[in-house]
Amino acid sequence: MKKIAYIEIDTHAEIAQAFIDIMKDSQAFEVDYYFSKKIKDQVDEKGESAFLSDSSMILDQLKRKKYDLIIIGTVHRYFNTFLAVTKKYNTAIITHNLNFTKASKLVLMKSIFKEDVIYRLKLWLKEGLLSTSKVYQSAQSLLILDEALRSDRHQFLPLFYTRSFDKISNEDLIVVIPGGVSQKRRDYHAVFKTIQNIKTDKRYEFIFLGKAKDHELEQLKYLSEQLHDNVKITYFSERVSSEDFEKWMQKADVLWCPIQQETEFFSIKEIYGVSKMTGNFGDAIAYGKLAVFPENYPSKLDFIIPERGNIIEELEELKNTHFDFQKNYGRKDVLKNMETILNSLIH
Repeated sequence: MKKIAYIEIDTHAEIAQAFIDIMKDSQAFEVDYYFSKKIKDQVDEKGESAFLSDSSMILDQLKRKKYDLIIIGTVHRYFNTFLAVTKKYNTAIITHNLNFTKASKLVLMKSIFKEDVIYRLKLWLKEGLLSTSKVYQSAQSLLILDEALRSDRHQFLPLFYTRSFDKISNEDLIVVIPGGVSQKRRDYHAVFKTIQNIKTDKRYEFIFLGKAKDHELEQLKYLSEQLHDNVKITYFSERVSSEDFEKWMQKADVLWCPIQQETEFFSIKEIYGVSKMTGNFGDAIAYGKLAVFPENYPSKLDFIIPERGNIIEELEELKNTHFDFQKNYGRKDVLKNMETILNSLIH
């Protein structure tokens, strides 16, 4: 049995959880997990294979066992540490922001002073920020989780599978908009306007399934007081618990994902579907939900539905549209494909 170390000491707990879920049935690989306390508190893996770690401990921890492959879930900080890992071990990095991984030292230096200056100065002075591209270049493999981002350098890792659960039948149309409520990532202004203008005899419920704060939170409070009697919204001013997320994702009739075409990571421009993956992609697969994306979102996947003129009518139609997610995203098939890819990464 081949041995893998999966490291996540920064962010993306949901991707670590997805990896845990799919790999627990593997007969070909044994996985040890190295998590920061923040990540460990968010994932459901309390067994002997999950270890508490941080940037000061991980190199010593990796020395104690012989691994065939190291997978790093996120390299958005601790660049000095991860550079040492890539130089010493057969390492694959899951990449989330492709333009960031290629940014020059000059671009990174300029970005330090555009936002979050104190935090970014710490990354520069203490964590090796200017080694960013070197870390990714030194890694033996770079992995992406959206097949559309595949290239000669970036291999697709088929991580997401469709879970089995009893389908809930709703009398009302329940539309879930997953993700943190931020105008930088999704066009909530257009969503608020659309919901406010609904005049109908049918009943609709819109769930903003992510933490709302600042201006967007104020807008949601205002919107909730302006709605037609048959329209209801639910939103969260704190981080959404895993229980609430699970409940609403299972209950959803359809997902509405008003992704902004362009966003920024570390003040560097990224384009969804081209240089950056949206987490909504994995949400749709995991819960077997059709998802409405903006018309200009570059996807060839059948469960990603382009938004057209009357979005409310479109959502209503999709409530009664069946799509067989198990055909391409059944657990056994995804695990088999995953094991094939992981084997190819071990030299």
